Formats: sequence, C-alpha cells, structure tokens
Amino acid sequence: MGQWFSWVKSNEKELLVILDGLAKKAVEASQAVYELLQDPSNAEKIKKVSRIETEADVLTRDIFSELNRTFITPLDREDMQRVASKIDDIIDFMDGIGARFSSYKITTAPPHTLEMAKELVNATKEVEYMVSKLSNVKNPKSMIEHCRNTSDIEHTIDDLYRCAISELFESNDAIHIIKLKDIYETMETASDRCVDVADVIEDIVLKYT
Repeated sequence: MGQWFSWVKSNEKELLVILDGLAKKAVEASQAVYELLQDPSNAEKIKKVSRIETEADVLTRDIFSELNRTFITPLDREDMQRVASKIDDIIDFMDGIGARFSSYKITTAPPHTLEMAKELVNATKEVEYMVSKLSNVKNPKSMIEHCRNTSDIEHTIDDLYRCAISELFESNDAIHIIKLKDIYETMETASDRCVDVADVIEDIVLKYT
C-alpha cells in the first residue's frame, strides 16, 4: 500500500512539472517572437518559433496522457486541462505570428509590433510565474495580483493594437492592410489567451484557498 501511495504522489508531482515546462515554453515562444521582430527576414528565427511550438505540443500531449492515467491529480482534472489547453493556445498563436511573417514576406517589423511583442514576453512570464506556484499556493493575494498584472498587460497590448489599426487604415494599399491587420490581430489574440490562463488560475486559487 505504501508503494502505491508513493506512485500516486510521484504522478501528481510529474503533472505539475510538465505543466511548468509548458509554461516555460510559452515564455520561450514569446521571446523567440520578440527576437524575430528585431530581424523579420531571418528564416532561422521563424523556424525557432515553430520548433518551440512543436516541443510544446509534445508537452501538452504528455499532460493529457498523464491526466488520463492518473487516479489522483494535484488539482481538479478539468482545471489542469484548461490551463494546459490555454497555454498551448498561447504558443500556437506565437507560432502563427512567425508563420504570417514568413507567408506575407514581411521583412521589417510593422509599427507597434515590437512593443506588442515585448509586452507578450511580460505576459507569458506572468503565466509562467503563476503556474510555478500552483503546487503550493502560499499567498493567494499575491497570485491574484499576478492575474491582474496579466490583465493590465493585455490592456496595454489592446491600446497598441488600436493605435496600430488606426494608423494602418490611413494607407490606401488594400493588400498591405490585410497582411498587417492579420498580424496585429494574431498578436492581440495571443495576449487574450494569456488572460484566459490567468482567469483559470484565479478560479483555482479561489477554489483551493
């Protein structure tokens, strides 16, 4: 019986380790996007974002596999699935940013995208911090503050997005507008997904403390 409980505890810990690794991949992806925007014509930097997304997919599958075969989970099974799915969404959108730069042959960072990318790095770091604390929430108030920080960052990105779109529509080049609008929207949606993670984590914190 003692060995069985030891195995259960080991699996609980493994789930949180994998989830933490996935959150770290979100930071890596956002940093890779930021680096790409400093040199948008660099094909290797686009490949780097894609490679991180592929690695993250493996971690996401591992989390769902562990959840399906683990009898006792450290947090509610559905909550963990939601956190993993939303983080995976963040990384997918980061990859989408890189893919659009490649597809649209964008060779210089469009206005405001570098600032948006920098804020996305900040948002994913908030996500990483919150996920790292899920194993032992000692200070619920601090966790809620980090959830709010993520929301504040999203508002900053929204402001940059609105400014970028306003300036974009001063152009008469329809193709140019379509390409850049798509990139802006993808970056803005990536920030929304960070807030989605924060919302789920806030629910978890309130539930378990």
